[in-house]
Amino acid sequence: MAREFSRTQRVAQEMQKEIAIIIQREIKDPRVGMATVSSVDVSRDLAYAKVFVTFLNDNEPEQIKLGIKALQDASGFIRMLLGKAMRLRIVPELTFAYDNSLVEGMRMSNLVSNVVKRDAERRSSSDDHQEE
Repeated sequence: MAREFSRTQRVAQEMQKEIAIIIQREIKDPRVGMATVSSVDVSRDLAYAKVFVTFLNDNEPEQIKLGIKALQDASGFIRMLLGKAMRLRIVPELTFAYDNSLVEGMRMSNLVSNVVKRDAERRSSSDDHQEE
């Protein structure tokens, strides 16, 4: 019987938790602000990890770039703390990327809501015309 989760998936989940804690407690750079780790993709050999983050306060592209740069600059420090928190023979090299899926999902939700609202308005106005 095959295992439900591969080792890389389990390591990625644990890394996501630990990196989120490290960013919250240890990173004092004001450019980072309120960062949330949304997911981590780890290579099969556990040598590289791509960390996807979102920023709760900042939606401007310039602020996002600064936040990603700050995290990338602190990646060695984060990697060192990650190595202490997790017992891995090789601590993956971290690359940070902005995860726009949350923003994109909110945009899609707003588009759907607007279409439903317009449709309801059209139906109510067409019902009014038919009653006259």
